[in-house]
Amino acid sequence: MNIEIAHLRAFLAVADLGGFGRAARSLKSSQPALSARIRDLEIKVGVTLFDRTTRRVDLSAAGREFLPQARKLLDDLEAALRGLGDLAHRRRGHVAVACAPLLAQVLLPDLVAKFVRRHPGIKVSVIDVATDRIVAKVRSGEADLGIGTFADSETGLARTRLFGDALMLFVPRASGTPRKAATWAEIADAPLIALTRESGLRALVERGFAVTDREARPVYEVGQVATVLALVQAGLGIAVLPAIARTIADERRVAVRALGRPTVAREIELIGSDSRALTPAAKAFAEMVQT
Repeated sequence: MNIEIAHLRAFLAVADLGGFGRAARSLKSSQPALSARIRDLEIKVGVTLFDRTTRRVDLSAAGREFLPQARKLLDDLEAALRGLGDLAHRRRGHVAVACAPLLAQVLLPDLVAKFVRRHPGIKVSVIDVATDRIVAKVRSGEADLGIGTFADSETGLARTRLFGDALMLFVPRASGTPRKAATWAEIADAPLIALTRESGLRALVERGFAVTDREARPVYEVGQVATVLALVQAGLGIAVLPAIARTIADERRVAVRALGRPTVAREIELIGSDSRALTPAAKAFAEMVQT
């Protein structure tokens, strides 16, 4: 049975206004076209919905029974269509963003604040997890988007480069470490405070030390960047961290120096699934992050 929205609107207009002429004018339709639509509806449902005389049009018994159901059907359908319109026009929705802990602390808060000011009806969920779990959550659909540094070997992802993030030297503010810049060779014998090997940043640090033919031999290994910086602040050693961590360092007695020969950097990327279209809310967030 192929009943269209126009059938329901025609039926309700005639029922509410008590005649084909008034109903046709309210729908901006001709009376013959409206009459034809009602006849088509009656044929489809197999019953007469209106008792017609030369003077009056009244609902039949079947029409009276159908009236509240038709009204509810049309109200529910129009509500559903309005909901889709709200999603399409980004007036409401939900976007889940998975992000590495450092980026979640430094980068994401301002992005989320900016986004909710633009789209107050859209809820944003932040998932701060390790990089390997970001990829898994994006692939499974638990996260719409991910932000971090990802291996080239990871497949099934749609990638967009956001920015480069070079490694820098973080030292106690009162230390005698060169004030402008340092090389990997110059810090090779300094007490190193490093992230554990579970962090992708550790591999970058080891790559830098490799140019000195030395291994990174941390005196402390911890799981969070904030802990690394707290230990540096306490004067227990130096650290090599991404430039973006300087936001946290500025809140502590930790100085930041350029680190070169070689310059080691990572790429910060925005990822989504390459097999699943972004929702309007997720697309809006992705667009904002890239601007």
